[in-house]
Amino acid sequence: HTPAMAKIEKKRARQKGKAKKSTPWREAWKRLKRNRLAIAGMVILILLILVAIFAGRIAPYGIDEQMLKVRNQPPSAAHIMGTDNYGRDIFSRVVYGARISLPIGFICVIIAYAIGGTLGAIAAYNGGKVDNIIMRIMDIFQSIPPMLMAIAIAASLGNGVVNLILAISISSMPARSRIVRAAILTVKRNDYIESARAIGADSKRLLIKYMLPNAIGPILTNFTFSVATAILTVSSLSYIGLGITAPTPEWGSMLSAGKELMRQAPHVLIFPGIMIMITVLALNLFGDGLRDALDPRLK
Repeated sequence: HTPAMAKIEKKRARQKGKAKKSTPWREAWKRLKRNRLAIAGMVILILLILVAIFAGRIAPYGIDEQMLKVRNQPPSAAHIMGTDNYGRDIFSRVVYGARISLPIGFICVIIAYAIGGTLGAIAAYNGGKVDNIIMRIMDIFQSIPPMLMAIAIAASLGNGVVNLILAISISSMPARSRIVRAAILTVKRNDYIESARAIGADSKRLLIKYMLPNAIGPILTNFTFSVATAILTVSSLSYIGLGITAPTPEWGSMLSAGKELMRQAPHVLIFPGIMIMITVLALNLFGDGLRDALDPRLK
């Protein structure tokens, strides 16, 4: 063999090795990278998470530090987002607000999937009476609009982070159970499930090792959209006084506190509102790209 032919053979061998190492998740990542809007949403989301983690270093002032001489000051070099009616720096409060809105949004969806998703998976796997009973209970919950249910639960439990998380998690649980149920039913009758059942795999192994991993695509996609919805719900409940209340710097409560200053100092409302909009937009863009990447048939 000549040196040129040897190089060609080595190149072909490397390509075959790469082809063998290719997995569905790597292929999904390749498709996701080609979606610029999805990558932009992911980058924004990562930046928001970093802002929440390092809020203490990013914020130039304390969240309750009052400078009464500069109350309702518009954006300036000293206060890039201006100040509120107590002279507090809005940028600092918006930065610390990410520590509240983002974690609550993720925690609410995780709890909703942990409870509702488990019930949906059990219903889909067992079918028959078990499926019928669980889904009829979920139908009863779904007969009440999620926001109305969240308002009712939050009003009965009272203000506070824990009560807010419970209200949103319970109100969104039925929808999460249906998502997981539909995903499990999609893969339940595939050949590899029947093969695993034929070789003696028990119910727990079938569900955890074979069904859930192959149904994870639509679940992950819906998870992303659900976090965006949860953040909007958190802000909405805080805005009407049923969630996080002042002086805690949550974006919805900041909107509520600044609504009386809409004409006098509109920047007090504008910047928390922009943060909510950016966060929800980033999650939706990333969710759209994730859906296309995990299900190439949608392209």
